[in-house]
Amino acid sequence: MVLGFGDGLELDTARFELRRAGRRVPMEPQAFEVLSHLVAHRDRVVAKEELMDVVWGGRFVSETAVTSRIKQVRRAVGDDGRTQGLIRTVHGRGYRFVASAQDLEPAVRSSGPIRYTVSDGLHIAYQVTGSGERDIVLIPGFISHLEQDWGDPRHAHFLDRLGTFGRLIRFDKRGTGMSDRPPDVPDLETRVHDVLAVMDAAGSREAVVCGYSEGGPMAVLLAATHPERVSALVLYGSYAKRVRSPDYPWARTRELQDALTEHLVSGWDWEADCRWRCPSADEAMQQWWARRMRAAATPSTVRALIEMNSLVDVRDALPAVRVPTLVLHRTGDTHFHVEEARYLAARIPGARLELLPGDDHLVCSDPDQILDPIEDFLTRPPPPRADPVLALAAVAATAGEAGDELVADLVAAGGRLRHDRRGRAVVLFDGPAGAVRAGLGRLTAGARMGLSSAELPRAAEPLGGPGVAAAARLADAAEPGTLVVSTAVGVLLAGSGITLEPAGPDPEGGRALRVTSL
Repeated sequence: MVLGFGDGLELDTARFELRRAGRRVPMEPQAFEVLSHLVAHRDRVVAKEELMDVVWGGRFVSETAVTSRIKQVRRAVGDDGRTQGLIRTVHGRGYRFVASAQDLEPAVRSSGPIRYTVSDGLHIAYQVTGSGERDIVLIPGFISHLEQDWGDPRHAHFLDRLGTFGRLIRFDKRGTGMSDRPPDVPDLETRVHDVLAVMDAAGSREAVVCGYSEGGPMAVLLAATHPERVSALVLYGSYAKRVRSPDYPWARTRELQDALTEHLVSGWDWEADCRWRCPSADEAMQQWWARRMRAAATPSTVRALIEMNSLVDVRDALPAVRVPTLVLHRTGDTHFHVEEARYLAARIPGARLELLPGDDHLVCSDPDQILDPIEDFLTRPPPPRADPVLALAAVAATAGEAGDELVADLVAAGGRLRHDRRGRAVVLFDGPAGAVRAGLGRLTAGARMGLSSAELPRAAEPLGGPGVAAAARLADAAEPGTLVVSTAVGVLLAGSGITLEPAGPDPEGGRALRVTSL
């Protein structure tokens, strides 16, 4: 966005610059963010609390900090604060940018209206384009912007052609783009629920789910936990685990990941980020990428998202994906190693791997190279589905004098009551984070809870298998008033903000973990 206002002033959010008569006006980053937010929302009064949330990412700061940044902004734009010709103080409410502004850029193309649905009290923005008998849900990388996505002709071509394969449903994840900003960065499980809310709002009962880059793990978890909503899965340029470990040696080390995060957030140089992700990117693509990314999130949000993504590990969910799957990857991808694609394809049953030549990571680079195999994959008749359809679920078992009461509380919180082959009650949840949040606040000294994961039929009764038995054994072995989870569940809880500590051996192997706090 480039807006002109005042005495020859230009606000360029893509280059992160305020210019007067073409010359850059020095500004501190926080002051620039305050000005950008006021200008972007010049149709209303912006409360101090909103500026605190946007600029400081929800961290506690005093009103003095906001007032100080407003003074810096006024000095930069030449508003002495007495006439308030550019920024007006509305006492007791906040601030409003009152100068007329002229858009100095052509309008960004958007080929469909932006709509909203509510998920967990937040508004999630989505857009439906294209047409056809099938539905396609596109899960983007860690940041997107529904309108700015159309700003580069190559990326627009990617979206347009994908929309010829079926009705294309896209959305901005909570915290980014045009969707609401939550107080905390959500885990993958919560974001999967957002996808389901968007599908419901768009009238989609089942869809081909395409996840690229950081959207891949989210697509995997959706396919594993809700196979009845996913007809096929496409993964491009993605991964199973974000940070290197001895059994996953291709990812970046934690130290390198932290250094890259600090470099990006401190430098706020999205043009350089584009060149890294896409070595062939020309200047126009770099400027579009920077404009899109800066419109989609603030530096503090970017940091929080990268830190959350660093905890992602969906390796245990891969064998539970039972839908036709295509894995695409460029052999020289600069962002994720090609071995990560081989890992995905080897562990998702029946997955088809197709490697593409090239070094670029972004889908807007030679989009037809990606779209051609997707079109071929979607035109092939799908293999018959297994009956019954299995889904990955979190399995909760209880024990103790108040165990039955805890079961009732878990069901009231949204769990699904089932029984094992011995008649013992178990409660199923879509994912472990929801189960932990439902159980931890309801635990008493007279109850114990064990949580495992298993692939189970959606409606079968009774339930059996190692995962169901493990939940019962964990509950039986737990100390009064505690919630203990299996090693596999501990991995799936990464990024949820739930704190765990070692709690003895895991019935399925490894080490059980005790939940200590949310």
